[in-house]
Amino acid sequence: MNYKIFFDESNKLDQPNGIYSYYGALGITTATMYNINNTVEEINTQLKTKSEIHFVDYTSDTHFGKYFKALNYVLDQDIKVNLMIVNKEDAEKIAKQMDLTMTQLRELFYVKLPERLFYGLTRDIEVGKRVQIIIDENSEYEKIDLERKLEEQMNAHSAYRNKGYKVSDVVQASSEKSTLLQIIDVFMGIIIFLFESQYKSDTVDDDSVSKLVKSDLIYRTLIHNNNLEKFHQKISLYKWDGEDDKIKKIHISDYTGAFLIYKTRYDIQEMGKLEKLRLQNPEQDTRFYREQMGYKTRQLKTLQGYIDELNGLGRNHFFSS
Repeated sequence: MNYKIFFDESNKLDQPNGIYSYYGALGITTATMYNINNTVEEINTQLKTKSEIHFVDYTSDTHFGKYFKALNYVLDQDIKVNLMIVNKEDAEKIAKQMDLTMTQLRELFYVKLPERLFYGLTRDIEVGKRVQIIIDENSEYEKIDLERKLEEQMNAHSAYRNKGYKVSDVVQASSEKSTLLQIIDVFMGIIIFLFESQYKSDTVDDDSVSKLVKSDLIYRTLIHNNNLEKFHQKISLYKWDGEDDKIKKIHISDYTGAFLIYKTRYDIQEMGKLEKLRLQNPEQDTRFYREQMGYKTRQLKTLQGYIDELNGLGRNHFFSS
């Protein structure tokens, strides 16, 4: 049974915005990959949709069922996710000390990626197994010969540590054709959303509505069955801040915990308003309640979840089967 590693990055070091840069890798057996591909395809058929899943694109809960069902299934599989966070301000200080551009420093960081992201994923691979690394398609990678560098470093590690596996190749792939690249994109998006506390918003505008529907998706996924425990078990988070030569492992539970407390308080307030409306207007339909609550049409699934919970059916009742 061979092994696959899917790699993606977000907010690159040489991009102007954001405090942090993120690197993520998802490890999975070939058999499990095929199972996920087939299941997501079945979900698409069931829900009559062909759209990709990307966290940045989740600005409406119209496709809540698609994301919710896909994430639930993936969290139930034997996967590992490693994510590394790099402080861009500290990285820029180092680049200046070394008289490097941020683009040049970014290229150097790729040399350390296998050590911090990939080695842990391959720790339990059996001797003689073949590993393929799939990276999100980007012409920049060709300029720095990233595929060859990753393959050489991984095979050197296998030989030096007597691991016995071999990286057969490193390839670029379009996320449009790779469900697992979409999955790692969504996991990274969720973790970044929680790490940066993006769910906190004091305004009501188009961007805040996007954050609200993202928060609803994450919350309802984490509270479903034992997904929170799986989330903690399957995802490892590391942070580099330039203070020393060590990368620190940080507890993802610190961020899920803060989010769940914040979201629970918010939901209690919103459901209190909704219940008062329903008591005053017991014969009205969902559209009436949505409009009275000031919700957009792209928050319909959120409102329906509240109604199901108030009716004692559970927040995810409609999508749990």
